[in-house]
Amino acid sequence: MLETGVKAPDFQLPDQNGKLHSLSDYKGKKVVLYFYPKDSTPGCTKQACNFSELMPQFTEKGAVIIGISKDSVASHKKFEEKYGLPFTLLSDTEKAVIEAYDVWKEKKNYGKVSMGVVRTTYLIDENGIIAKAFGNVKAAENPAQMLGEI
Repeated sequence: MLETGVKAPDFQLPDQNGKLHSLSDYKGKKVVLYFYPKDSTPGCTKQACNFSELMPQFTEKGAVIIGISKDSVASHKKFEEKYGLPFTLLSDTEKAVIEAYDVWKEKKNYGKVSMGVVRTTYLIDENGIIAKAFGNVKAAENPAQMLGEI
């Protein structure tokens, strides 16, 4: 996980519609950048839907929400449509950004060890600096927690 106070790595990734986004596009806004393991799984769905419910309050505070996983653009589109998600989902199939933000880690699940995305959320300030970093976040609680941090 990256430390607070450092410049957040810039990136360029496609969203659920295939449009490219860079972190630098959001200069002047607070960015809640959250990394999640997989579209349409129970925890990831709960986290996304809770961010969706709180979206008006994030917008009111001048913050944007961006989710990143290694799922495809098509998978993100299905996820967005199924749950009516009003924010950007970025596809990092090559794991370049996932690795740049240090969230690709060894995970243990029922005694089985594998590599995967550790659910992590960064709050990036208007100047592109990491203001807060939260690793191993609880999916259902993370959106309200982040709203409280802004």
